[in-house]
Amino acid sequence: MKILTRYVLREFCVPLFYCLTGFVSIYLLFELFGSFSRLVSARPGFLKACTYLAGYLAPYFEWMAPACLMLATLYTMWNFCRHSEIIAMRASGIGFFTIVKPLLAVATLMALLVGWVNEVYVPRYGQWAKLYKAHRFKEEDMEKADDIVFHNAAKSRTWRVGLLVNEEASILEDVSVSVNYPGGGRKMTINSPRAECLDGVWYLMNPEIVYYTELGAEMVSPTPELDKLSLRPFVEFDEKPRDFLLQNRDPAFCSTLDRLHYLKMHPALTAETRRGLVYDLAAQIVAPLACLVITLFAIPAGIASGRQSVFKGIVGALGMFLAFYGPSRRPCCRISSSSPSDAASSGGRDSAKGRPQTGRCAFFLLYW
Repeated sequence: MKILTRYVLREFCVPLFYCLTGFVSIYLLFELFGSFSRLVSARPGFLKACTYLAGYLAPYFEWMAPACLMLATLYTMWNFCRHSEIIAMRASGIGFFTIVKPLLAVATLMALLVGWVNEVYVPRYGQWAKLYKAHRFKEEDMEKADDIVFHNAAKSRTWRVGLLVNEEASILEDVSVSVNYPGGGRKMTINSPRAECLDGVWYLMNPEIVYYTELGAEMVSPTPELDKLSLRPFVEFDEKPRDFLLQNRDPAFCSTLDRLHYLKMHPALTAETRRGLVYDLAAQIVAPLACLVITLFAIPAGIASGRQSVFKGIVGALGMFLAFYGPSRRPCCRISSSSPSDAASSGGRDSAKGRPQTGRCAFFLLYW
């Protein structure tokens, strides 16, 4: 690594570290002010407490990172211009891209980190932290998801599940499945005390199956031998365990794949609901790009402010900060409705507190 690259990295990473530390400290203080006494009384242990705090902060990282990159870039470029270092570098024959390349490299790494946090960490630990706090930091009191209704419109099947036994939703209890004909009439109903998904195939224990004709009358089972099995496989059931998990998941903690899968499994959504879900999906996809875009925007702004007074530079930095975070949040769309009619009745606009949407990234992309 060249001496110049190391120098620029050092001058940039130090204020970036201070900004990240400041933002994290502020959020932790606000959180601990409201829940410190309950957290201490629950005595969760050091590792569990750290996991909770990390899960609590994770949903905010997608906008915390661009803010820190913006402030660090403005300060670094302003400092270089203030001491005429950029002029000296350019006079030595060093290209401008070579000077700012370390800043862009750090912004790229930060964008990858934001993407990983949004797609992997937040869906796993973000919702857990929310439930953990709601149950007063007592994990033994955290009830498993129950009373789930999942409507598979593509296959005309409706599942009613009394309880998700495990976190992966591969074991269900008190299961009722209603299968309809393509025309809308009921085809059969299945009631089972337990269902388990093994290698992608659903097995129902001691199922009670009732078949119906297209006119609605009960009929004799076409497969009486299979119906007598104590553990019967249903190969035709292609629902995935995560379909049931999505029914009880806060939309603020859904990954991009979860949103795509939900749109695929619900083709009968209203136009307004689908439009809102697609907007949230696009906002989540472009969220990591905010790190690169805001860094590209802050580099020339930092150089311009470095040639002005300190007061004008501070005002410019505050103006950029408010321009980035000023637009109001758009609430996430509901992703947990049991059927398209439920989604339509909610208008597709179920507020998801705790995770801001970064649709403002499009503004910076259009600007550049």
